[in-house]
Amino acid sequence: MLIGVIAKSAQIGLHTWLVDAMEGPTPVSALLHAATMVTVGVFCLIRCNSIFTKTPIILFYITIIGALTALFGSIVGVLQNDIKRIIAYSTCSQLGYMVLACGLNHYESALYHLVNHAFFKALLFLTAGALIHALNGKQDIREMGSLLKIQPLLYISFFIGSLALMGLPYLSGYYSKDFILEYAFANQTQTYILYGYFLGIIGAFFTAFYSARLLFLSFITEIKNINKIAFINLHNLPLYIYIPLIILSIFSIFSGCNCVISCHYNIFLLISCSKSRN
Repeated sequence: MLIGVIAKSAQIGLHTWLVDAMEGPTPVSALLHAATMVTVGVFCLIRCNSIFTKTPIILFYITIIGALTALFGSIVGVLQNDIKRIIAYSTCSQLGYMVLACGLNHYESALYHLVNHAFFKALLFLTAGALIHALNGKQDIREMGSLLKIQPLLYISFFIGSLALMGLPYLSGYYSKDFILEYAFANQTQTYILYGYFLGIIGAFFTAFYSARLLFLSFITEIKNINKIAFINLHNLPLYIYIPLIILSIFSIFSGCNCVISCHYNIFLLISCSKSRN
């Protein structure tokens, strides 16, 4: 069952199919590789938690495989130049965090990160597809640049998705990813959990690095002279392309608000209880 999860959710060793599948259309990638198909393995771990909880040795392997995948996907994403491959390895890394949470017996955080990841990763895929369409099929970020001036709305949506992926506070990705790492740090009952925590922290650093690199090379850096002719003939994007981007941007920002409300409510209850005792 674990081997099937590793293959389906593109964990380290059986991850190559996910990157090769990026040759398909970008809307397909946004649906299958952000929210539905690749997360089936993680969902299987969550639904079958009673089986895995009773096998501690398998939980050890799940934790190590998830932590290694989170680190591996983020490091390889730094070395890629194809915009869709970078997002594909990012998906591989975030799936590693979900599997890591399952290995820690914290299935609530895994499911929470699964839902939040669906929003901001679909946003990144659809924005990348809009960029590729506008640039007449160009996918190499080294051939992009100055898109902030040309497509500011795409930059805003990509910026929101990248910040949620990085785990910027008060965005959706922050709460779910922070829950996983915080739980690993607070429940170091075994030595391997500490290793998983440190691998997750290093993976989060590289995630922020390749996200910032992708934003800088695609939108901010100056365009090269040899590509200026191609940029003159940019496609004008129809308005209906921006509708799903706006919806996903809203969810990428506010899907963690339920966590904020519950935390503030718990703080309010603590303050009220302390005053009543005094």
